Amino acid sequence: MADVRPTATVKPVTSVQAKKSANSISWLAPTLCILIGYIIWRFLLGDASHFKTASGNGFWPDRDGATGSLYKMYQGGIIVPILIGCLLTVLTFVIERFLTIAKAGGTSSNADFIRKVQYHLANKNVDAALTECDKQKGSVGNVMKAGLHRYKDMMNNNELSTDQKVMAIQKEVEEATSLELPMLEKNLVFLSTIASVATLLGLLGTVMGMIRSFSALGEDSGGGAAASKLSQGISEALYNTALGIGTSALAIIFYNIFTTKIDGITYGIDESGFTLTQSFASLYK
Repeated sequence: MADVRPTATVKPVTSVQAKKSANSISWLAPTLCILIGYIIWRFLLGDASHFKTASGNGFWPDRDGATGSLYKMYQGGIIVPILIGCLLTVLTFVIERFLTIAKAGGTSSNADFIRKVQYHLANKNVDAALTECDKQKGSVGNVMKAGLHRYKDMMNNNELSTDQKVMAIQKEVEEATSLELPMLEKNLVFLSTIASVATLLGLLGTVMGMIRSFSALGEDSGGGAAASKLSQGISEALYNTALGIGTSALAIIFYNIFTTKIDGITYGIDESGFTLTQSFASLYK
């Protein structure tokens, strides 16, 4: 009896290569920003030379009588360095996302790039279209380039039907898109999270400051001095609210800016895939 050997399955070859990215840096950045926030709060804003009365050198030393409005922020409490860290985190990821999305946008207008590719495909000049992709770069250029490689392979394929060839091109575009979109949306979660959390942290710091102020008021029997101390405590507590709201507003503004830019790039990617499939279906029936 003849041996029956299993037939080898041929995996479809794709020109799309998975992009490796270490997300540990993204999680390390907020930790470093909060640490830097504490250093700014403790050693810059809380330096003893900026206060009339200073005692202790520990984690949270006592300071009183700030010589400037900026240094009163130190007396806002332990939530202040966390809020400074959140602000630094927002600025860090704003710069990182700006550079990444600017690079993903390509070297020129995506609409002009797609029109050039359509022109070359109409003339059946795939190599010229690939050259345009190398010039354009960016996410739309990368997806278009991956689709064009499969487009070129299907031109010389005599085994598949036209519909199968179009499906192969479409699948290649989808695979390339699935690798590009996560890169565009990466780290936006930090901006959206801080946009929600920063305001709450600011309110928490304000409440803690108010608790300390009223507690000190209850221990002080003097009328005018007590009122002055209460107003000073409330002023210090409100630094938390201002810092929290400002950080949240900044995160929301840039989150919306980046999502709008990503939507524009995503539209260009969808249009590039439609261009390839429609061009092949009309020229190679």
